Order: sequence, then structure tokens, then C-alpha cells
Amino acid sequence: MDYIDDPNAPKANNVVPSVVAIVTDDSGRILLIHKTDNDLWALPGGGHEIGESISETVVREVKEETGFDVQVERVTGLYTNPRHVMAYDDGEVRQQFSIAFRAKVIGGEARTSSESRAVRWVNRSELEELELHPSMRLRIQHALEDRVTPYIG
Repeated sequence: MDYIDDPNAPKANNVVPSVVAIVTDDSGRILLIHKTDNDLWALPGGGHEIGESISETVVREVKEETGFDVQVERVTGLYTNPRHVMAYDDGEVRQQFSIAFRAKVIGGEARTSSESRAVRWVNRSELEELELHPSMRLRIQHALEDRVTPYIG
């Protein structure tokens, strides 16, 4: 369960760094997954694991969720809103700590996973039609603004 600015949200008891990747193709389309856990469209990404660099996390998560191999290009934002928490079935409640990266495809083929029921290249004009969590829309917006410096918030 994902909570943003909800006074009834449970209190966070953990922080786990995570990543999302804003991957675009030569036509400017954005790579999205349709998540199995919340039935929303999202950027590929996930939690950082011990023993890997943060760029390795990006590469691994995109490969696991989409089938594509990517190369990380740059950081587009850091998202650490303490009023955004995710509650899990096991009692863990994570405060958001997400780093957004631009990345480009260097190989692979689209395929789904246990976390993604669909993998799709989406035109920017189609974004409004898709059900995306507000936090994903914000990350996409910041990445596509081609900011000189990353968003920090």
C-alpha cells in the first residue's frame, strides 16, 4: 500500500534506497511496465542490494522487469519525501528513498516478469491516459525537463 501525505498512514520503520529508470528510445518514447502488485503503470526499478553499485541496481532492475539491457546516463532526481511511505504485508513500512536515472537501451528484448504483466514503449502524449502513481508522473516530468541539475526533494 502506497501512502502520500495521508495522516492515517502508518509510521515508517525502514528506509531502503531504490532506483527507477527513465529509459527513452530514439523516438522519445518512454519504457514503462504494468505492475503486477498494484495494477498501475510505472517506471522499471527496485531496491538497492548489498554488493552492487547504484548503477548496477539500475541495470539489474531494468533487465529483470523489462528484458532490456541499459546503460545509465545520469541522475535526474532524488526523492526522499518523509510523507511518502509504502506499507508491506510483512509489517515493513518504508519511507521513500528513490533515485531516478536516465538510461538508454543497449540490448535485450521486451519480456515480462513476476513484477511486470506488460512492458511497453509509450509516447509522451499517451502518458495522461495511463494509470500512473503521482510519484511516477513526477519522476517522468523531471527527467523529461532535461534539467541542468537533478531534482532534490
